[in-house]
Amino acid sequence: LVLNGCETPFLTELQKKSKFSVHSLSKSSVYNPFLIFKIIPFLKNFDIIHVHLFPALYWVAIAKMISFSKIKLVFTEHSSSNRRINNIFYKLIDKIIYSYYSKIITISESVDLNLKKSLKLNLNKFELIKNGINLKVFQDATPITDGIFLKKNAEKFIFQVSSFQFPKDQFTLIKSLIHLPENVNIFLVGDGILKLNCQLLVKELKFENRVHFLGIRTDIKNLLKTADYIVLSSRYEGLSLASIEGMASGKPFIASDVPGLTEVVTGAGLLFPQGDYQALANHILKLDSDADFYNQTVQNCLHRASDFDIQIMVQKHLELYKTL
Repeated sequence: LVLNGCETPFLTELQKKSKFSVHSLSKSSVYNPFLIFKIIPFLKNFDIIHVHLFPALYWVAIAKMISFSKIKLVFTEHSSSNRRINNIFYKLIDKIIYSYYSKIITISESVDLNLKKSLKLNLNKFELIKNGINLKVFQDATPITDGIFLKKNAEKFIFQVSSFQFPKDQFTLIKSLIHLPENVNIFLVGDGILKLNCQLLVKELKFENRVHFLGIRTDIKNLLKTADYIVLSSRYEGLSLASIEGMASGKPFIASDVPGLTEVVTGAGLLFPQGDYQALANHILKLDSDADFYNQTVQNCLHRASDFDIQIMVQKHLELYKTL
């Protein structure tokens, strides 16, 4: 059930491959409170509703509240921070809203700790289940070797897969090119409100021939295999699937040293201080100049990714549902 059913590559793929129905409540803003009334009929037809992301978090809880439904609600918290967490008014509302959920799943240690500290609800409500991916899909993918991905003049490719939103900080990655040789190119996958800002920065730095905006793609596994280095320069994360996919792809993964990435990447990939584009560039130069270091980093990443097999995640969710 999606709040906004506007066509996207992901939704098209989901409808094509899924054995279940995909219901859309509208093709307008997800922040429209009238969506609450469209959710209420669904409360009568199911035993459990598992909710992801804001504002669905609020709309489903309010739908249950005003309809006096007895349905069990589960919410997965994906982020270690949000704009509501430091606002006294919203913290109070959050505590009420989250209380309507039978279980709150947290996807990493940092998310679990921060949410418990913020909400101060009964600890029995919380369940830590780490995100998982289909490792084999990323390990067995083939690279793309034509079009703009055709390498010439010893080119090196850096990929970042993330939405163009404040937490993702593509600016730092773009600025790292200042300290990298001319043969290094960046490919940015995704879309969002800050994409134009990034394009303006690229123009200002005169990197138009070295930074490529790929938009939303459904061939992520192939793109990651095409990379020489995979980066995620976020300000904070929950437990990023992009980081796990990056490590599973058989390429060195580099990330900012922030909550949601530190605990996943430490001892496997490479970390740099958030916003420090010189340090990020230094990691890439080290990997480029030392083949043994490159290969060891790849092996460390592959080993770490094995901790996030999707089958483990699925089994833990099924076990949780049975307790409700």
